[in-house]
Amino acid sequence: MKKILVLNSGSSSLKYQLFNVENDQYTALAKGVADRIGIEGSNVTLKIGDNKQTKMVDLPSHTEAIKEVINLLLSGPLKSMDELSAVGHRVVHGGEIFKDSALVTPEVIAQIESLSDLAPLHNPANVLGIRAVEELLPNIPQVVVFDTSFHQTVKKEAYLYALPKEQYTKYKIRRYGFHGTSHAYVAAEAAKLIGKQGKIITCHLGNGASICAIDNGKCVDTSMGFTPLAGMIMGTRCGDIDPFIPLYIMRSQNKTVDEVIELLNKKSGMYGICGYSDNRDVEVHYLNGEEDSIDAMNVYVHALLRFIGAFIAELGGVDAIVFTAGVGENGAIVRKLLMKRLEYLGIKLNEENNNKRGQTLEISTSDSPVKVFVIPTDEELMIAKDTMRLAF
Repeated sequence: MKKILVLNSGSSSLKYQLFNVENDQYTALAKGVADRIGIEGSNVTLKIGDNKQTKMVDLPSHTEAIKEVINLLLSGPLKSMDELSAVGHRVVHGGEIFKDSALVTPEVIAQIESLSDLAPLHNPANVLGIRAVEELLPNIPQVVVFDTSFHQTVKKEAYLYALPKEQYTKYKIRRYGFHGTSHAYVAAEAAKLIGKQGKIITCHLGNGASICAIDNGKCVDTSMGFTPLAGMIMGTRCGDIDPFIPLYIMRSQNKTVDEVIELLNKKSGMYGICGYSDNRDVEVHYLNGEEDSIDAMNVYVHALLRFIGAFIAELGGVDAIVFTAGVGENGAIVRKLLMKRLEYLGIKLNEENNNKRGQTLEISTSDSPVKVFVIPTDEELMIAKDTMRLAF
């Protein structure tokens, strides 16, 4: 029996989950989040089953956050730190260096840091989490699991940009793709449901959103690109736009590079169109007939339709379409509007299932030739499994 702690470090937050592993069975013992790290009003939560506790505590750094997480775990699911067997970390960008998860070494940490320019909001925070564990638990094995690794099977024609070749060979500018652990998890679950690996399109729709084309368990193409800004319209990110637009904004509105980066990442997407980044708010105002929210919803569904249509062509057909993450799992209106546009595939919506939440469901009717599923993602479980595979 082993206990695995999974950490997902953000710039100001730290999600965690503790697993018990016995006879290849993974049981989630506890989970929670350390929130507002380095910001006033910081706190740590611990959830065991239906019981949740929140502790208001000063968290000046990720080290302090992990200390508080450990203290909470020691108050219940752990009797001592000797029970903890290994720690697994989510890391956003592995570039072309990491085609698989890896056991943490000084060289691995240096390589993750070298990729920080490709994910400036994420990789530095991920390294902070790794170093904090090194400081607090110096003898425990650590494993890093990369968002980008699952997409390393994408062929050159799908990941190369039409830029001067040195932009790729020297500067490593190419399509990478993200949300890999989520896409891999739900695709594997969908394969079980349809009885074969098949041709599957997975839609990870949260505040960040990406679509993935998967053939026989391998990624063929994905919507995100060099950074997580590309592809689908998202909560506050613009997704795909004419590449001249940022240059035009800088020139015509006298904005700096940093101001445009802020505009594209934090002021665009659904928020830019209607003033709401949370799909729950967009749905309310959409149903109230507010024009901006109707526009935002229609642009969102149209972008989904474009990627799914393109990926069906790449795959040469499709056996299943999967929705996951916050919007994918809970956005009944988004799913209904999209499936109406996909009726040409013979898909029919199961209205009753489409309005349910919190469970794996088929939301297409039994006679639909293409199956459509809602499958709650479990990235932490995937990280725990890779941690077990590499640490022992």
